[in-house]
Amino acid sequence: MSKKKRNVRADFRKNRTPRARDKNWTHEVDPEADETADLATRQSVTGKGEMTRKRTLAGGEVFEDDAGVSVLPAIDKSACRLGRVLRVQGLVNLVQFDDGQVRKCATRRLLKTLATDQRHVVVAGDRVWVRPEGADEGIIERVEPRRGILSRDSRGRQHILAANVDQILIVVSVAEPALKPHLVDRYLVAAERSGVAPIICLNKVDLVDRAELQPVIGVYCQYGYRVLQLSATRGWGIDAMRQLLAGRQSAVTGQSGVGKSSLLNAVDPQLGLRVGEVSAESQKGRHTTTTAELIALSAGGFVVDTPGIRQFQLWDVEPKELAGFFRDLRPYVSQCRYPDCTHAHEDQCAVKDAVADGYLDLRRYESYLQMLANEPA
Repeated sequence: MSKKKRNVRADFRKNRTPRARDKNWTHEVDPEADETADLATRQSVTGKGEMTRKRTLAGGEVFEDDAGVSVLPAIDKSACRLGRVLRVQGLVNLVQFDDGQVRKCATRRLLKTLATDQRHVVVAGDRVWVRPEGADEGIIERVEPRRGILSRDSRGRQHILAANVDQILIVVSVAEPALKPHLVDRYLVAAERSGVAPIICLNKVDLVDRAELQPVIGVYCQYGYRVLQLSATRGWGIDAMRQLLAGRQSAVTGQSGVGKSSLLNAVDPQLGLRVGEVSAESQKGRHTTTTAELIALSAGGFVVDTPGIRQFQLWDVEPKELAGFFRDLRPYVSQCRYPDCTHAHEDQCAVKDAVADGYLDLRRYESYLQMLANEPA
Protein backbone atom coordinates (compact mmCIF):
# COMPACT_ATOMS: atom_id res chain seq x y z
CA MET A 1 0.00 0.00 0.00
CA SER A 2 1.39 3.39 -0.95
CA LYS A 3 0.36 6.81 0.39
CA LYS A 4 1.38 10.32 -0.48
CA LYS A 5 0.11 13.40 1.38
CA ARG A 6 -0.56 16.38 -0.85
CA ASN A 7 -3.28 18.55 -2.36
CA VAL A 8 -5.09 16.11 -4.60
CA ARG A 9 -6.96 16.88 -7.82
CA ALA A 10 -9.86 14.44 -7.63
CA ASP A 11 -12.44 13.42 -10.22
CA PHE A 12 -16.09 13.86 -9.35
CA ARG A 13 -19.20 12.28 -10.82
CA LYS A 14 -20.94 14.02 -13.68
CA ASN A 15 -24.25 14.45 -11.91
CA ARG A 16 -22.60 15.88 -8.80
CA THR A 17 -21.15 19.03 -10.37
CA PRO A 18 -22.78 22.44 -10.77
CA ARG A 19 -24.23 23.54 -14.10
CA ALA A 20 -21.33 23.78 -16.50
CA ARG A 21 -22.33 27.06 -18.09
CA ASP A 22 -25.22 29.47 -18.42
CA LYS A 23 -27.07 28.15 -21.45
CA ASN A 24 -29.55 31.06 -21.63
CA TRP A 25 -27.17 33.98 -22.04
CA THR A 26 -28.34 34.56 -25.65
CA HIS A 27 -31.82 35.43 -24.36
CA GLU A 28 -30.39 38.59 -22.86
CA VAL A 29 -29.02 39.87 -26.17
CA ASP A 30 -30.93 42.76 -27.71
CA PRO A 31 -30.72 42.15 -31.48
CA GLU A 32 -31.52 45.83 -32.24
CA ALA A 33 -28.87 47.27 -29.94
CA ASP A 34 -25.85 48.93 -31.51
CA GLU A 35 -23.32 47.77 -28.92
CA THR A 36 -23.09 44.13 -27.86
CA ALA A 37 -19.39 44.09 -27.04
CA ASP A 38 -20.03 44.16 -23.32
CA LEU A 39 -22.32 41.14 -23.39
CA ALA A 40 -21.07 37.70 -22.38
CA THR A 41 -20.59 36.02 -25.75
CA ARG A 42 -18.41 33.18 -24.62
CA GLN A 43 -17.35 31.28 -21.51
CA SER A 44 -13.85 30.10 -20.75
CA VAL A 45 -13.30 26.36 -20.50
CA THR A 46 -10.25 25.78 -18.31
CA GLY A 47 -9.02 23.18 -15.90
CA LYS A 48 -10.10 25.30 -12.94
CA GLY A 49 -13.45 26.57 -14.17
CA GLU A 50 -16.96 25.24 -13.71
CA MET A 51 -16.64 23.09 -16.84
CA THR A 52 -14.22 20.69 -15.17
CA ARG A 53 -15.26 17.78 -12.95
CA LYS A 54 -11.99 17.97 -11.02
CA ARG A 55 -11.62 19.66 -7.65
CA THR A 56 -8.72 20.07 -5.27
CA LEU A 57 -8.84 18.30 -1.92
CA ALA A 58 -6.49 20.07 0.48
CA GLY A 59 -4.42 17.66 2.54
CA GLY A 60 -5.88 14.62 0.82
CA GLU A 61 -4.01 11.38 0.24
CA VAL A 62 -3.74 9.12 -2.78
CA PHE A 63 -3.65 5.46 -1.81
CA GLU A 64 -3.81 2.08 -3.48
CA ASP A 65 -5.44 -0.90 -1.83
CA ASP A 66 -7.12 -4.13 -2.95
CA ALA A 67 -9.99 -2.11 -4.45
CA GLY A 68 -7.70 0.04 -6.66
CA VAL A 69 -6.45 3.62 -6.57
CA SER A 70 -8.60 6.02 -4.53
CA VAL A 71 -8.49 9.28 -2.60
CA LEU A 72 -8.55 9.77 1.16
CA PRO A 73 -10.00 13.17 2.13
CA ALA A 74 -8.44 15.00 5.07
CA ILE A 75 -10.39 14.85 8.35
CA ASP A 76 -10.09 16.05 11.92
CA LYS A 77 -9.47 12.77 13.75
CA SER A 78 -9.80 14.49 17.13
CA ALA A 79 -13.49 15.05 16.38
CA CYS A 80 -14.08 11.58 14.92
CA ARG A 81 -14.17 7.99 16.13
CA LEU A 82 -12.95 4.88 14.33
CA GLY A 83 -15.53 2.14 13.85
CA ARG A 84 -16.50 -0.86 11.77
CA VAL A 85 -19.46 -0.99 9.37
CA LEU A 86 -21.90 -3.73 10.33
CA ARG A 87 -24.51 -3.23 7.64
CA VAL A 88 -25.43 -0.87 4.81
CA GLN A 89 -29.18 -0.43 4.41
CA GLY A 90 -30.08 2.19 1.84
CA LEU A 91 -28.73 5.55 3.02
CA VAL A 92 -28.14 4.33 6.58
CA ASN A 93 -24.94 2.62 7.70
CA LEU A 94 -24.77 0.81 11.02
CA VAL A 95 -21.32 1.41 12.55
CA GLN A 96 -20.00 -0.21 15.70
CA PHE A 97 -17.18 1.28 17.78
CA ASP A 98 -14.65 -0.57 19.90
CA ASP A 99 -16.72 0.01 23.05
CA GLY A 100 -19.70 -1.76 21.48
CA GLN A 101 -21.75 1.37 20.77
CA VAL A 102 -23.68 1.28 17.48
CA ARG A 103 -24.65 4.42 15.58
CA LYS A 104 -26.81 5.01 12.51
CA CYS A 105 -24.58 6.96 10.16
CA ALA A 106 -25.04 8.81 6.90
CA THR A 107 -22.22 9.08 4.37
CA ARG A 108 -20.43 12.39 3.86
CA ARG A 109 -21.51 13.92 0.55
CA LEU A 110 -17.91 14.33 -0.57
CA LEU A 111 -17.41 10.55 -0.46
CA LYS A 112 -20.49 9.97 -2.57
CA THR A 113 -19.49 12.54 -5.19
CA LEU A 114 -15.96 11.25 -5.83
CA ALA A 115 -15.78 9.45 -9.17
CA THR A 116 -15.17 5.73 -8.63
CA ASP A 117 -15.79 2.38 -10.29
CA GLN A 118 -17.26 1.03 -7.07
CA ARG A 119 -20.96 0.37 -6.88
CA HIS A 120 -21.15 1.36 -3.20
CA VAL A 121 -18.99 3.84 -1.29
CA VAL A 122 -19.32 2.02 2.03
CA VAL A 123 -19.56 -1.77 2.46
CA ALA A 124 -19.86 -4.22 5.33
CA GLY A 125 -16.54 -4.73 7.07
CA ASP A 126 -15.14 -1.26 6.27
CA ARG A 127 -13.13 0.62 8.88
CA VAL A 128 -14.50 4.16 8.88
CA TRP A 129 -14.00 7.47 10.71
CA VAL A 130 -17.30 8.79 12.07
CA ARG A 131 -18.17 12.27 13.33
CA PRO A 132 -20.79 11.66 16.07
CA GLU A 133 -24.07 13.56 15.80
CA GLY A 134 -26.72 13.50 18.50
CA ALA A 135 -27.23 10.51 20.77
CA ASP A 136 -26.98 7.63 18.30
CA GLU A 137 -26.23 9.08 14.86
CA GLY A 138 -23.16 10.20 12.94
CA ILE A 139 -21.54 11.10 9.64
CA ILE A 140 -18.98 8.83 7.95
CA GLU A 141 -16.15 11.21 7.11
CA ARG A 142 -13.65 8.74 5.62
CA VAL A 143 -13.27 5.08 4.67
CA GLU A 144 -9.91 3.55 5.54
CA PRO A 145 -7.97 1.60 2.87
CA ARG A 146 -9.33 -1.90 2.41
CA ARG A 147 -7.62 -5.27 2.36
CA GLY A 148 -8.96 -8.73 1.72
CA ILE A 149 -12.00 -7.86 -0.39
CA LEU A 150 -14.48 -10.06 -2.23
CA SER A 151 -15.87 -8.29 -5.28
CA ARG A 152 -17.58 -9.01 -8.57
CA ASP A 153 -18.51 -7.15 -11.74
CA SER A 154 -21.98 -5.59 -11.69
CA ARG A 155 -22.89 -3.86 -14.97
CA GLY A 156 -19.39 -2.55 -15.45
CA ARG A 157 -18.90 -1.44 -11.84
CA GLN A 158 -17.12 -3.07 -8.91
CA HIS A 159 -19.57 -4.59 -6.45
CA ILE A 160 -17.64 -5.22 -3.21
CA LEU A 161 -19.47 -7.89 -1.22
CA ALA A 162 -17.19 -7.81 1.84
CA ALA A 163 -14.05 -5.98 2.94
CA ASN A 164 -11.18 -6.60 5.37
CA VAL A 165 -11.60 -10.37 5.60
CA ASP A 166 -8.97 -13.06 6.14
CA GLN A 167 -10.79 -15.90 4.41
CA ILE A 168 -13.73 -16.61 2.13
CA LEU A 169 -16.07 -19.54 2.74
CA ILE A 170 -17.45 -20.57 -0.65
CA VAL A 171 -20.68 -22.36 0.22
CA VAL A 172 -22.24 -24.62 -2.41
CA SER A 173 -24.82 -27.35 -2.11
CA VAL A 174 -24.35 -30.75 -3.72
CA ALA A 175 -28.14 -31.04 -4.20
CA GLU A 176 -31.17 -28.75 -4.04
CA PRO A 177 -29.77 -26.74 -5.83
CA ALA A 178 -27.24 -28.83 -7.72
CA LEU A 179 -23.50 -28.37 -7.40
CA LYS A 180 -21.96 -25.80 -9.78
CA PRO A 181 -18.18 -26.40 -9.95
CA HIS A 182 -17.75 -23.61 -12.53
CA LEU A 183 -19.14 -21.11 -10.01
CA VAL A 184 -16.70 -22.39 -7.39
CA ASP A 185 -13.84 -21.82 -9.83
CA ARG A 186 -14.85 -18.19 -10.27
CA TYR A 187 -14.84 -17.61 -6.54
CA LEU A 188 -11.41 -19.25 -6.33
CA VAL A 189 -10.04 -16.87 -8.97
CA ALA A 190 -11.50 -13.88 -7.12
CA ALA A 191 -9.93 -15.10 -3.87
CA GLU A 192 -6.54 -15.68 -5.54
CA ARG A 193 -6.61 -12.18 -6.99
CA SER A 194 -7.36 -10.59 -3.60
CA GLY A 195 -4.91 -12.76 -1.69
CA VAL A 196 -7.62 -14.13 0.59
CA ALA A 197 -7.65 -17.77 1.71
CA PRO A 198 -10.59 -19.67 0.11
CA ILE A 199 -12.39 -22.53 1.83
CA ILE A 200 -14.82 -24.66 -0.20
CA CYS A 201 -17.86 -25.72 1.85
CA LEU A 202 -19.95 -28.52 0.31
CA ASN A 203 -23.30 -28.41 2.12
CA LYS A 204 -26.19 -30.92 2.10
CA VAL A 205 -23.87 -33.91 1.63
CA ASP A 206 -26.49 -35.99 3.48
CA LEU A 207 -28.66 -35.83 0.33
CA VAL A 208 -26.20 -37.67 -1.96
CA ASP A 209 -23.80 -40.57 -2.00
CA ARG A 210 -20.61 -38.97 -0.69
CA ALA A 211 -18.48 -41.32 -2.81
CA GLU A 212 -19.76 -39.49 -5.90
CA LEU A 213 -18.19 -36.27 -4.63
CA GLN A 214 -14.67 -37.65 -4.39
CA PRO A 215 -13.58 -36.79 -7.97
CA VAL A 216 -14.51 -33.12 -7.47
CA ILE A 217 -13.06 -32.98 -3.96
CA GLY A 218 -9.88 -34.70 -5.12
CA VAL A 219 -9.21 -32.10 -7.82
CA TYR A 220 -9.49 -29.18 -5.37
CA CYS A 221 -7.52 -30.88 -2.59
CA GLN A 222 -4.77 -31.79 -5.05
CA TYR A 223 -3.96 -28.10 -5.48
CA GLY A 224 -4.10 -27.19 -1.81
CA TYR A 225 -7.66 -25.95 -1.42
CA ARG A 226 -9.40 -26.69 1.87
CA VAL A 227 -12.69 -28.57 1.36
CA LEU A 228 -15.32 -29.15 4.05
CA GLN A 229 -18.16 -31.66 3.71
CA LEU A 230 -21.08 -30.28 5.68
CA SER A 231 -24.68 -30.88 6.59
CA ALA A 232 -26.45 -28.16 8.51
CA THR A 233 -29.43 -30.41 9.26
CA ARG A 234 -27.38 -33.32 10.65
CA GLY A 235 -24.51 -31.33 12.08
CA TRP A 236 -21.80 -32.94 9.96
CA GLY A 237 -18.58 -30.94 9.80
CA ILE A 238 -19.96 -28.09 11.93
CA ASP A 239 -17.20 -28.39 14.55
CA ALA A 240 -14.52 -28.05 11.86
CA MET A 241 -16.27 -25.00 10.42
CA ARG A 242 -16.58 -23.47 13.90
CA GLN A 243 -12.83 -23.83 14.47
CA LEU A 244 -12.04 -22.18 11.13
CA LEU A 245 -14.27 -19.18 11.92
CA ALA A 246 -13.15 -18.60 15.50
CA GLY A 247 -10.99 -15.51 15.91
CA ARG A 248 -10.91 -14.67 12.18
CA GLN A 249 -12.59 -12.19 9.86
CA SER A 250 -14.50 -14.27 7.31
CA ALA A 251 -16.94 -13.81 4.43
CA VAL A 252 -19.59 -16.41 3.65
CA THR A 253 -20.78 -16.37 0.06
CA GLY A 254 -22.66 -18.51 -2.44
CA GLN A 255 -25.93 -18.95 -4.29
CA SER A 256 -29.34 -18.49 -2.73
CA GLY A 257 -30.60 -21.66 -1.13
CA VAL A 258 -27.26 -23.38 -0.55
CA GLY A 259 -27.63 -23.01 3.22
CA LYS A 260 -25.27 -20.18 4.23
CA SER A 261 -27.50 -18.88 7.01
CA SER A 262 -28.37 -22.41 8.15
CA LEU A 263 -24.68 -23.25 8.52
CA LEU A 264 -24.02 -20.09 10.51
CA ASN A 265 -26.97 -20.88 12.79
CA ALA A 266 -25.51 -24.35 13.34
CA VAL A 267 -22.08 -22.88 14.13
CA ASP A 268 -23.53 -20.30 16.54
CA PRO A 269 -27.16 -20.98 17.56
CA GLN A 270 -27.36 -17.53 19.20
CA LEU A 271 -27.39 -15.83 15.78
CA GLY A 272 -30.94 -16.82 14.85
CA LEU A 273 -30.57 -15.87 11.16
CA ARG A 274 -33.59 -16.19 8.88
CA VAL A 275 -33.57 -19.17 6.52
CA GLY A 276 -35.73 -20.06 3.54
CA GLU A 277 -36.77 -23.06 1.49
CA VAL A 278 -35.61 -24.00 -2.00
CA SER A 279 -38.25 -23.90 -4.72
CA ALA A 280 -39.26 -27.43 -5.71
CA GLU A 281 -39.93 -26.31 -9.31
CA SER A 282 -36.90 -24.16 -10.16
CA GLN A 283 -34.46 -25.62 -7.59
CA LYS A 284 -33.46 -22.04 -6.77
CA GLY A 285 -33.30 -20.48 -3.35
CA ARG A 286 -35.22 -17.45 -2.18
CA HIS A 287 -33.37 -14.35 -0.99
CA THR A 288 -33.67 -14.42 2.80
CA THR A 289 -30.44 -12.44 3.30
CA THR A 290 -31.01 -9.16 1.47
CA THR A 291 -27.88 -7.22 2.41
CA ALA A 292 -24.37 -8.07 3.57
CA GLU A 293 -24.02 -7.95 7.33
CA LEU A 294 -21.01 -8.19 9.64
CA ILE A 295 -21.88 -10.52 12.51
CA ALA A 296 -19.90 -11.10 15.70
CA LEU A 297 -19.51 -14.76 16.70
CA SER A 298 -19.74 -15.85 20.32
CA ALA A 299 -16.50 -17.84 19.93
CA GLY A 300 -14.67 -14.74 18.70
CA GLY A 301 -14.18 -13.28 15.26
CA PHE A 302 -16.56 -11.78 12.73
CA VAL A 303 -18.29 -13.17 9.69
CA VAL A 304 -19.87 -11.27 6.79
CA ASP A 305 -23.06 -13.03 5.72
CA THR A 306 -23.59 -11.98 2.08
CA PRO A 307 -26.80 -12.16 0.02
CA GLY A 308 -27.19 -15.07 -2.37
CA ILE A 309 -26.11 -14.45 -5.96
CA ARG A 310 -27.27 -15.92 -9.25
CA GLN A 311 -24.18 -15.01 -11.31
CA PHE A 312 -20.63 -14.14 -10.41
CA GLN A 313 -18.71 -12.14 -13.01
CA LEU A 314 -15.04 -11.47 -12.30
CA TRP A 315 -13.95 -7.89 -11.68
CA ASP A 316 -10.77 -6.40 -13.13
CA VAL A 317 -9.14 -9.65 -14.25
CA GLU A 318 -7.31 -9.22 -17.53
CA PRO A 319 -7.42 -12.17 -19.98
CA LYS A 320 -3.62 -12.35 -20.08
CA GLU A 321 -3.39 -12.80 -16.30
CA LEU A 322 -6.36 -15.15 -15.83
CA ALA A 323 -4.33 -18.38 -16.14
CA GLY A 324 -2.03 -17.17 -13.37
CA PHE A 325 -4.95 -17.33 -10.91
CA PHE A 326 -5.47 -21.05 -11.63
CA ARG A 327 -3.12 -23.00 -9.38
CA ASP A 328 -3.21 -26.00 -11.71
CA LEU A 329 -2.62 -24.06 -14.96
CA ARG A 330 0.04 -21.75 -13.54
CA PRO A 331 3.06 -24.16 -13.79
CA TYR A 332 2.48 -24.72 -17.52
CA VAL A 333 2.02 -21.08 -18.61
CA SER A 334 5.75 -20.38 -19.03
CA GLN A 335 6.25 -23.50 -21.16
CA CYS A 336 4.08 -22.34 -24.07
CA ARG A 337 5.77 -21.41 -27.33
CA TYR A 338 4.20 -17.95 -27.51
CA PRO A 339 4.63 -15.55 -24.57
CA ASP A 340 1.16 -14.08 -25.16
CA CYS A 341 -0.52 -17.48 -25.48
CA THR A 342 -4.18 -17.48 -24.39
CA HIS A 343 -4.18 -21.30 -24.04
CA ALA A 344 -7.34 -21.46 -26.10
CA HIS A 345 -6.45 -21.89 -29.79
CA GLU A 346 -2.67 -21.57 -30.20
CA ASP A 347 -0.37 -24.36 -31.39
CA GLN A 348 2.34 -25.76 -29.12
CA CYS A 349 0.48 -24.69 -26.01
CA ALA A 350 1.74 -26.44 -22.88
CA VAL A 351 -1.61 -26.00 -21.10
CA LYS A 352 -3.58 -27.64 -23.91
CA ASP A 353 -1.04 -30.44 -24.13
CA ALA A 354 -1.30 -31.06 -20.38
CA VAL A 355 -5.09 -31.31 -20.67
CA ALA A 356 -4.80 -33.73 -23.61
CA ASP A 357 -2.31 -35.89 -21.69
CA GLY A 358 -4.52 -36.00 -18.59
CA TYR A 359 -2.27 -33.94 -16.33
CA LEU A 360 -4.88 -31.19 -16.01
CA ASP A 361 -8.57 -31.65 -15.23
CA LEU A 362 -10.71 -31.07 -18.33
CA ARG A 363 -13.57 -29.50 -16.40
CA ARG A 364 -11.24 -26.96 -14.77
CA TYR A 365 -9.84 -26.09 -18.18
CA GLU A 366 -13.37 -25.58 -19.49
CA SER A 367 -13.96 -23.19 -16.58
CA TYR A 368 -10.89 -21.25 -17.65
CA LEU A 369 -12.18 -21.00 -21.24
CA GLN A 370 -15.59 -19.87 -20.00
CA MET A 371 -14.03 -17.07 -17.95
CA LEU A 372 -11.69 -16.14 -20.81
CA ALA A 373 -14.73 -15.67 -23.06
CA ASN A 374 -16.44 -13.67 -20.28
CA GLU A 375 -19.42 -16.02 -20.31
CA PRO A 376 -21.81 -15.97 -17.33
CA ALA A 377 -21.52 -18.75 -14.76
